[in-house]
Amino acid sequence: MAPSDEVSGLRLAAAERLLASVGNPALERLAELASRLLDAAAAQVSLIGSEQVVGAAAGGAVGSTGERSPAHDSVCTVTARLGEPLIVTDASADDRLQDLGAVSDGRVRAYLGVPLVGKDGHVVGAMCVFDPQVRAWSTDDVLVLRDLAAAAVAELELSALAVEYEADRVRWQLAVTAAGIGSFDWDLVTGRLEFDDQLHALFGVSRADFGGTIAAFEACLHPDDRGRVAKAITRAIDGCTEYRADYRVVRPDGTTCWVRARGSALPGPDGTAVRMLGAAYDTTAEREADDRLSRVLESMASAFFLLDDDWRFTYVNAEAERVLGRPRGELLGGVLWDLFPFAVGSSFEEHYRGAVATGEPRTFEAYYPPPLDAWFEVRAWPGPDGLSVYFHDITARHDAEQQRAEASALAEKTRQRLELLSTVSADLSSTLDTEYAVGRLARHLVRDFGSWCLVTLRDEQRHLRDIAGWHADPALRPVVARYAQLRLGALAPGSFLHQALRTGEPVVVPGATDAISGVLSGEARDVLRSLAPRTGYVVPMRARGRTVGAVTLFLDDAHAEDLAPEDLSLLVQVADRAGLALDTAQHYQSQRKMAETLQRALLSAPAEPDDLSVVVRYVPAAEAAQVGGDWYDAFVQPAGSTVLVIGDVMGHDRHAAAAMSQVRTLLRGIAVTTGGPPRAVVGALDRALETLGVEAMATAVVMRLEQNAGERAAGTTRLRWTNAGHLAPLLVDPDGAVRELAAAEPELVLGVSSGTVRTDAEVVVPRGSTVLLYTDGLVERRGEHLQDGIDRLVGLVAELVPEARARVADDPDRVLDPVHLADALLARVGEDGAPDDDIALLVVHLATQHD
Repeated sequence: MAPSDEVSGLRLAAAERLLASVGNPALERLAELASRLLDAAAAQVSLIGSEQVVGAAAGGAVGSTGERSPAHDSVCTVTARLGEPLIVTDASADDRLQDLGAVSDGRVRAYLGVPLVGKDGHVVGAMCVFDPQVRAWSTDDVLVLRDLAAAAVAELELSALAVEYEADRVRWQLAVTAAGIGSFDWDLVTGRLEFDDQLHALFGVSRADFGGTIAAFEACLHPDDRGRVAKAITRAIDGCTEYRADYRVVRPDGTTCWVRARGSALPGPDGTAVRMLGAAYDTTAEREADDRLSRVLESMASAFFLLDDDWRFTYVNAEAERVLGRPRGELLGGVLWDLFPFAVGSSFEEHYRGAVATGEPRTFEAYYPPPLDAWFEVRAWPGPDGLSVYFHDITARHDAEQQRAEASALAEKTRQRLELLSTVSADLSSTLDTEYAVGRLARHLVRDFGSWCLVTLRDEQRHLRDIAGWHADPALRPVVARYAQLRLGALAPGSFLHQALRTGEPVVVPGATDAISGVLSGEARDVLRSLAPRTGYVVPMRARGRTVGAVTLFLDDAHAEDLAPEDLSLLVQVADRAGLALDTAQHYQSQRKMAETLQRALLSAPAEPDDLSVVVRYVPAAEAAQVGGDWYDAFVQPAGSTVLVIGDVMGHDRHAAAAMSQVRTLLRGIAVTTGGPPRAVVGALDRALETLGVEAMATAVVMRLEQNAGERAAGTTRLRWTNAGHLAPLLVDPDGAVRELAAAEPELVLGVSSGTVRTDAEVVVPRGSTVLLYTDGLVERRGEHLQDGIDRLVGLVAELVPEARARVADDPDRVLDPVHLADALLARVGEDGAPDDDIALLVVHLATQHD
């Protein structure tokens, strides 16, 4: 049993369900048998739910049945959690058990337990034997206890099932009694017919006065109903099928009630019926209501007639005479199918026979040809007297509904057009990937408008490029793709495409194959003829006063009609929306490229002394607005120490990039001219920003790599750094271990206060170590705590180090390849797409030094 199972609702419910079996004598016997067969001092069956309940006990545990105790303090809970036999020779020496109460007080020393697995596969407890003395358990002991546990589970399930069945029976009996439903049981072999109390009360006959035979039942029926009921009984018995009947019962006091009976004839081994079971209830009130309705129908303006079991008219009201065009005398006694032959095989026959066969009312609409020549709404009710049919002429309503249907079809077409606009807008606005957006556009237009489509983009230099194509026939899509490769280079300047782009207005091309072939040359003309378009529509894509491309839609002979004016208007709307999306995408790409170019231009190549491998990387953000502000630097001070810098100016776009350039230049100048340690450089930078009025705030780590003669002889280097609110660098030791270089206390970011006191942290590391400095784009994710991202980065670097070490296995001066480490790290981070923020990364490997 897994830890999550212990608290699962399903397992707890399975255990709680079996609690009704606590104290079951059969369980007690099984516990006694376990104690005796295994020669154990005590035996116990435990159910483990939210607490432990002793279901049965024997031997030294006798008397504990029903006791409850905390589940966590039970040895049986350990067995249940394991989900397999727990075999313990000395519990006091077992780390899992020695602190449990039963072990501490000496009741349990030797223990053998097996889990109890319920019918749904959930562990519900354990069966165990135990001794206060140390003893060993054999394999046979385990097998015996397993068998006894299986028997215990079977007894628990059986007992629980019996309790559930009894509860269901009581609920069923209460429901039946409350509903006034009686039941009967007729043994067709002995002829004995039994009523329950409810049915005796309904018939008004006591058990003593009822003869208990089918004849006694028939004697209670109204004489007019006996033959019909007998037929229903015979039909059910002969076919071993359902029994259905509605009849009147004449009680001994002379009163009459209507009864509805439903049942079924049950077959014996030879397939013939041996028993009939069923139920019946009083429907007098319902029938009286029907009678009142029948009286009303005669005076109604609606048509009504009644058919018997042989489909003969037994009642026809005055309106039915008029609508059916025959007098009542001609209709009564006549067969429906003979008098109205057009009803045979029609919806009328289908529904009339269906109502009689199922006993369920039917409501339908149907047309009857001349001489009636009308649509009717028909309601047919089956009953003991036959089929009651109510109908009225709905021809006028049907005509009106047909007109509404036509209007609805027009509205649906309008809805589909709006849905197309919505879908296209959603596709085009959900991504800034131009190629993907227009590719989706071509598919939508082919699906809703034509046979095939091309989408053409015009860039800022007015160069044309077909960037998407689609055909309704998958087999012709490669042909469309080939035509897209050829056509622009083969089109004459006066082509329909150029005309649409020049005027900004749609161009309709009838006879498209011949017309377009006239402005094409070479292979493109042949490919077009194989596609055989009948009509073409060239619709410009416009946005912000300029044309950014065009949609060319073709219809071939698979489309019988050309586009309606409203369809062409919709196509223009779609093209305009696509144009706006394309223009937005182009603008985005332009802005992003500009920001990235500016950022990269401001980042110079790092210094790289002979004994260091310095690798720098910059990755722009996915959105142009997020590019700018991150920087790295590596340079040498006059005394020979290498300074590493990583920083991030708050904000984004080209303004942040410009501010970054100022901060970076000031820091580099201060560090080189003063030659000071990191704390002094950053402190001076704080003051310079304030003095020069540079309105920028930034985080940064400035680290200096120092080495005196003793450290060089020892093969070590001192890292000295100050951290102005930036992410802590990572250090990879020569053995591959990865850790953060965190300062004792975080310090303010740059640009907040010129009076900030800066401090240095330092650590001496062996040569062969690697330092990683990075910006937050490498670790930040939406909705995630920053520390989680840092922890993930540490794990990822540790994962990539072995591969980077393997790359330089033959190089005696380097422990790992920093280039591979940097590139592999960025590749893994970029697996989910471009980062939300730009990334600056500085990886420095301290190579082995030689005198």
